[in-house]
Amino acid sequence: MSIIGMKFQPPMAHPTTSIYATSPSASSPPSKGSPSALQSMGLACGTALIAVNFTHPIETVKTRMQVGEFSFGIMMKEEGFAALWKGIQAAWLREASYTTVKLGGYGPIRDALGAKDKNAPFYLKFFAGSLSGSIGSVFGNPFDVMKTMMMSNSGKQTPLPALMGQMYKDQGIGGFYRGITANIARACVLNGTKMACYDLIKGKVSESLGYSRKDVRCQFISATGAGLFMTCTVSPFDNMRTRLMNQPTDAKIYNGMVDCAKKTLQKEGPTAFYKGFFPIWGRFAPQATLQLVIMDNFLNMMGFDTI
Repeated sequence: MSIIGMKFQPPMAHPTTSIYATSPSASSPPSKGSPSALQSMGLACGTALIAVNFTHPIETVKTRMQVGEFSFGIMMKEEGFAALWKGIQAAWLREASYTTVKLGGYGPIRDALGAKDKNAPFYLKFFAGSLSGSIGSVFGNPFDVMKTMMMSNSGKQTPLPALMGQMYKDQGIGGFYRGITANIARACVLNGTKMACYDLIKGKVSESLGYSRKDVRCQFISATGAGLFMTCTVSPFDNMRTRLMNQPTDAKIYNGMVDCAKKTLQKEGPTAFYKGFFPIWGRFAPQATLQLVIMDNFLNMMGFDTI
């Protein structure tokens, strides 16, 4: 049979073909389901150690603004560019403990509560994030104290082992848990807001824009939104934590979070609780985005369900 004169029709392109594959089968192997708690925390540890290197300078500026008068120009002139990474050693240890638990523990706790479904109640997702954040803050508090003291020190940097030795000599083990109440409260509100909002926004973005939950566009939009909500809810707790942790090793200025809040309010007024708001936002937005997008892509690469 002759084929001359037959009309050739090119094959139709698959409607989902894109550099952003929205079909899970087009971008990743079949899902293995949710990771175990240890697998989740292992991936969270790697995520945290990568992200902190990029966000630490913003954290340093934010901390300096919270503890007193601050000039970026003077800081650069007197301490140099490397000052932005003061305390990075303590930050690595803090991320390897605190963030490993708060980020890695969210999924397993959420699933145990039966809140994995996109339509699950917001309060259950918030509770899962609050619980993992609170537990993580207990593990990370000693390194949080060291990190805060190292970042706020505008003089010659004391090596981490020496600073820890001085703290133990002056205040014993209790010195490493100064500000623990404020830190738990902060972690509870922060991680509850962060994880619940991220989880919820992903569902809304997926429904509204048609992006898969594994699509980096969905992850980026959701993480950015979560970062904004985090800043609004956490700023007062972040300020109290910084002040409590930055007390000298041989002195005690505040008797806990309530005393710190009372003295701050009397001396500086209510706006003091939002000191460094924009640097906090400037840190939370990229940090939340980096952590959540990296974590989701680690989960995706390993074949697990994303957050």
